[in-house]
Amino acid sequence: MRIGELAARAGTSKDTIRFYERIGLVTGHRLANGYRDFPPETVVWLHYVRTARALGFSLAEIGRHFAELSEAPDTAGALSTLFEEKIAVVDARIAELTALRAELAARVGTGCPLRVVAEGG
Repeated sequence: MRIGELAARAGTSKDTIRFYERIGLVTGHRLANGYRDFPPETVVWLHYVRTARALGFSLAEIGRHFAELSEAPDTAGALSTLFEEKIAVVDARIAELTALRAELAARVGTGCPLRVVAEGG
């Protein structure tokens, strides 16, 4: 299918598809007239990409797992492993943000937010 039809079916823009093609998330081939042609399963893949993005996965993470997910995107084991890895990343980020919040709270009212705050107050 051509890029316009793919964009309509996937609910995305042609520019997004072109970008995904440049970074290797989708592949199509050029027809003799120069138009891009994509296989029908690309629609399903683009829905997976959108869902993965909504779940906090970066395009780089999606790209790293492209072959694995495109083979069997609904495999519970493969998805569970990815989700567990993402949970660990989220937990680490929460810990970083909690520490940052504590640091900011310690600096409230100090007059100079850039001074070194001694441990314990």
